[in-house]
Amino acid sequence: MIKSRVDITEKATAIVIQMQKKYGELIFHQSGGCCDGSSPMLLMKEDLYLDESDVLLGHIATIPFYMNIDQYQYWKHTHLTVDIVKGRGSSFSVEIPLGIRFLVKSRLLTEEEDSYFENLENVY
Repeated sequence: MIKSRVDITEKATAIVIQMQKKYGELIFHQSGGCCDGSSPMLLMKEDLYLDESDVLLGHIATIPFYMNIDQYQYWKHTHLTVDIVKGRGSSFSVEIPLGIRFLVKSRLLTEEEDSYFENLENVY
């Protein structure tokens, strides 16, 4: 069984595909900073500079999902599912003009998942 830290709903996947057709290569990022705080933002890849403070959680709908390391310290024991809701966020995310925004739903990792990911972190 492949374990992942992040997943995406079918509704959110449909929006990602629509945005890929319009904007090309995209990236998810959850910063915990200004604007929508810890809401995931879908950005054009060239609009985001990644550095050592960004952690790759995985790929959803073929899009890499990164999180700022400070946020990761809070969320590292959770599994995130990206979904959409109606409403306008205040971020720079590409879906905002559609009148929707991405959000994350979370659950605690199971003991097995937590141990699995902890062992991966210890490899580095």
